[in-house]
Amino acid sequence: MQLLLSNTVKAFLFLFPHSKSKTMSAKTRLKGVVFDMDGTLTVPVIDFAAMYKAVLGDHEYRRIKAESPSGIDILKHIENWPSEKQCKAYDTIAHYERLGIDRLQIMPAELCGFLDSKKIRRGLITRNVKSAVDLFHERFGIEFSPALSREFRPYKPSPAPLLHICSAWEVQPNEVIMIGDSLKDDVACGRQAGTFTCLLDQTGRYDSPEYANVDFKPDFKVTSLDEVYSVLEVNFNLSP
Repeated sequence: MQLLLSNTVKAFLFLFPHSKSKTMSAKTRLKGVVFDMDGTLTVPVIDFAAMYKAVLGDHEYRRIKAESPSGIDILKHIENWPSEKQCKAYDTIAHYERLGIDRLQIMPAELCGFLDSKKIRRGLITRNVKSAVDLFHERFGIEFSPALSREFRPYKPSPAPLLHICSAWEVQPNEVIMIGDSLKDDVACGRQAGTFTCLLDQTGRYDSPEYANVDFKPDFKVTSLDEVYSVLEVNFNLSP
């Protein structure tokens, strides 16, 4: 059984020098888990490529995508646009987000029960709007606290929202892990905040060579939330 767990974790762990020093030392007491929402706690339903094309236009979308292999930060890209153009862009983004809310599906909730049994706190950070977070809580039936939407500034990939949660919990960043499906938002946020990071890559997208030299790389990589159990149990002290 121990061999099976070790092999499983080897498959999910990115063995970079900074990660290795963390995981090979004495196990850290894990006090909190912070999740991304869209594509992590919810089944991916927002057509981001269509959204970006609608905001940027096909030519500009292809140009920026080629220059940004880890993904397009559409909110950052439009933040300095002229007011009228920016308002139109926000309306377009909100339209696609509303379509996503209408089709919202929740990921399996067993992991939350596991965290509760270990008295490990759980928070949420998303670049979506507060109304989407409220609907998520309503349908999910479980509260994440704090739950920060993009109304909290600065938003991901800034470490500010994650550091805010650590402060609210009165824990150190290295006692927390950030779990999300985006290198450019979730992993970058966690690495800059000083937390552990776990990348959810359900399709193997980030195995592509184009992501080999990104600025921020995760400590762990999984293909489903079910695999998070092994990552936590093998690498952290989960004693209540």
